[in-house]
Amino acid sequence: MDLLRTEFRKIFPYRTFWAILGIYILLLLLVTSASSSVVVNGEVYGKTMYQFPQIWSRLAYIGSFFNVLLGILIIILVTDEFTFRTFRQQVIDGLSRGELVLAKFYVGLALATFCTLVLLVLGFVLGLLYSTDKSASAIFSQLDAVPYFFVQAVAYMALAMLFGFLIRKSGLAIIAFFVYTILVEPLIHYSLPDTVDKFFPVKVFASLTPRPGQALIDQITTPTEMLTPQWAVLPALAYSALLVSAAWLILKLRDL
Repeated sequence: MDLLRTEFRKIFPYRTFWAILGIYILLLLLVTSASSSVVVNGEVYGKTMYQFPQIWSRLAYIGSFFNVLLGILIIILVTDEFTFRTFRQQVIDGLSRGELVLAKFYVGLALATFCTLVLLVLGFVLGLLYSTDKSASAIFSQLDAVPYFFVQAVAYMALAMLFGFLIRKSGLAIIAFFVYTILVEPLIHYSLPDTVDKFFPVKVFASLTPRPGQALIDQITTPTEMLTPQWAVLPALAYSALLVSAAWLILKLRDL
């Protein structure tokens, strides 16, 4: 808690932090609001899309696209410490390098918790607004999609944090983060069978929030084998621990 309080003292006056977090929430609200008001064949789309219990998996899938903003935010918070040499000062003041890494990971956990709560509140509001079945069984039967979203957000921030500690320059680290997640790993997937590439980190993270209706899409296209969310949780947590450990090792072996 002391580490987290110290981090919050640095973060709360930081306008960039609030700007990125505000953009995250605004985009999530805009996408869900716009999609819920679309009229298809004379019927409001929200009445079919945002019904309990399917709303949870759909919101988790929508929210997964914006987790990249959380990754960018973590990169900025890490690289700013190198830019302003505050990591060095904290070590002089008595913190270990492991505590420096843990402090940033705790920030990631706090951000993931906050965004998950936003998703949860949004789900309840939209679900109660559009659902015809508002029974407890309908509301809570697929609520497990929300903790899967939390694990995914933490995992993406752990990956972003590694790039921040490795590269130390915010612009280059953000580019490397995008290139790996959007280009490098997908290219690797093309050269490997699905039975192997489904265990790669980015694909594991994506498996936590699968696309709604993927089974129907697979019937008309070449299906892509992925882990189920239940089976993706453990590898995602393992990757998160590995990425945080790698960040600590990098910080330990390099000068501040």
